[in-house]
Amino acid sequence: MVSAAVGIAFFDLDKTLLARNSGNLWIRSELRGGHLRLRQAVRGWGWLVGYHLGYTDIQPILREAIRTLRDTPESAIAERTRRFYEREVRHLVRPGAHVALARHRAAGDRLVLLTTSSNYLSAHVAAQLELDDYLCNRFEVRPDGSFTGEPQGELCYGAGKLVAARAYAARHGIPLTACAFYTDSMSDLPVLEAVGTPVAVHPDPRLRRLAVARGWRIEDWERG
Repeated sequence: MVSAAVGIAFFDLDKTLLARNSGNLWIRSELRGGHLRLRQAVRGWGWLVGYHLGYTDIQPILREAIRTLRDTPESAIAERTRRFYEREVRHLVRPGAHVALARHRAAGDRLVLLTTSSNYLSAHVAAQLELDDYLCNRFEVRPDGSFTGEPQGELCYGAGKLVAARAYAARHGIPLTACAFYTDSMSDLPVLEAVGTPVAVHPDPRLRRLAVARGWRIEDWERG
């Protein structure tokens, strides 16, 4: 249990708040819909496995994926993501996630999603869970409403997540040492090491070993 208010509680999305990897599910959905070729899907799955084990820097694949959106209307991706969320994501929130969110909400903390996912998916999850905000990847959009194929600002991944979290905390006058972060992935180590309350939720093998060694909390959210 958190003994005192931490000010901001940051939450990772995939395999933390959610029981599944939404990126994996999105690739399958896009493949079924004819928006991805099989070769692209297989490549994406391979990078995701490495990412969640903390062995792979997925920034190159993220940039590659964003480039494939060039000239695509933003409205098309927003609508495909809405359907994807309703069909495959909404029901995946872990029971224990609701408990953790309620605990921090009762303490008066800000609840913030901190994820590598896009703003199109993050917005739906944040609304469902009544979060205060979300920090995520965003894409450049031209005045005509189509994507340029470039990310908007720094990628929200690895050290980029720390940049986003630090800037957000600073805007609210809260030091990161007074914040909590919940995640399953070793790739989130920069943020885990910066916050005052790092929590490993269903951690990958490398993160579990590190959490045990450093005395970080390890939580199971499969039960409410």
